[in-house]
Amino acid sequence: TANPPRGTMLYAHEVPVQDGLPLGDTCFASAAAAYSALPEEMKQRIAGFEAVFNFAARKRATPITQAQIDAFPEVIHPVVRPHPFTGRKCLYIMRNDCTGIVDLPDEDAQLLIAALADHIVRPEFVYRHQWQPGDLLMWDNCTVQHMAIQDCDLPLRRLMHRTTFAATRSA
Repeated sequence: TANPPRGTMLYAHEVPVQDGLPLGDTCFASAAAAYSALPEEMKQRIAGFEAVFNFAARKRATPITQAQIDAFPEVIHPVVRPHPFTGRKCLYIMRNDCTGIVDLPDEDAQLLIAALADHIVRPEFVYRHQWQPGDLLMWDNCTVQHMAIQDCDLPLRRLMHRTTFAATRSA
């Protein structure tokens, strides 16, 4: 989106269980720690780069409608995004949403997107949360990326309530 949510809260109502084990974990990756750990040469290379985000390009289990595509037009965001309150630099690249890098040939852009996306999800930057009913997590969308683990199918059910919120820096 043109204005990504500042934060997200996720509440677990129902957590799927199979053979006594909860399923449907969520992984959280620190985009700030991932940026900090980049080699200086890479930080210099990507400084000033802008990524193209396209909602319609994401692979989904169910097709999206034209109304959804119209509601979320293609947008451009910096690859390195400073946190709006702390100024800490964070990577803003998502493999399934980024379709290119402005002014970079497509092949080079795809290689860079893949390399940065792989870097963000290195084990040292990731926390994996195993949900229990009643859990409530809240995170900062600038510094953290999240992804649900798709390890269950119907009739098992994962019911979560999500709230996103915006915030602006006060003057």
